[in-house]
Amino acid sequence: MSELDLAELTAASMERIRERTPLIHNITNFVVMNDTANALLAIGASPVMAHAPQEVREMVGYAGALVLNIGTLEDAWIESMILAGREANDRGVPIVLDPVGAGATRLRTETVERLLSLLRVAVIRGNAGELATIAGLAGEVRGVDSVSAESPDGAALLVASRTGGAAVASGAVDYVSDGSRVVEVRNGHPLMGRITGSGCMSTATVGAFLAVEKDPFLAAAQAAIAFGIAGELAAEHSAGPGSFRVNLMDALASLDRATIMARTRATVRAWQPA
Repeated sequence: MSELDLAELTAASMERIRERTPLIHNITNFVVMNDTANALLAIGASPVMAHAPQEVREMVGYAGALVLNIGTLEDAWIESMILAGREANDRGVPIVLDPVGAGATRLRTETVERLLSLLRVAVIRGNAGELATIAGLAGEVRGVDSVSAESPDGAALLVASRTGGAAVASGAVDYVSDGSRVVEVRNGHPLMGRITGSGCMSTATVGAFLAVEKDPFLAAAQAAIAFGIAGELAAEHSAGPGSFRVNLMDALASLDRATIMARTRATVRAWQPA
């Protein structure tokens, strides 16, 4: 698969999102709910933030994808994630998991382990340290930020192998793996790391692409490409993090086929350990 193929697939999925406006059900952290909802609206999806246990199973019935984000955990939210996740599995609705801060505290690490033991997850998207924790590698985590694991592509591959789905290790280069292949996505900008919630928005974007692309590996790669390009476009018109946050929404909304075809910087390869 060539860079041109990846660009074409990303553009086609972007167009399907805007044609179908899939509902993306988010059980996410309250720090980023507003930005995540606006990012999904900007790319053409329809967001809903529903975490009450009384309604999550019903809401999943309307969704094209379920996004679980453990950024601000409470017991009731964890139970809602399990209820919604089981319903999603029963209905064939793909699940995206963002293991925010996995490895930083026992609660976060054990919650990820619990979710993975009970649910079939299509895509796990996190930073290199979070994926290293899940993969059983040595990754140092400080709070919800982490020092990169020595081999983020290897961490993504091991996590994908464990879950049978796809995994994304985000960073200066995003690595997407399905357990045998790796896509290196070089789109993005350093300002993306200087606003709260850019990773959470990226995870929700994976949900939108999963709603129109059945292959979790391709959906995750396409989402990384699209969100990375939007970050580059936003940075071109930004003086700093404040204006970048606003410009990122405009960039997501303005993404089109021509821009994706011209700016995609990604390659796919079979896994070859260093």
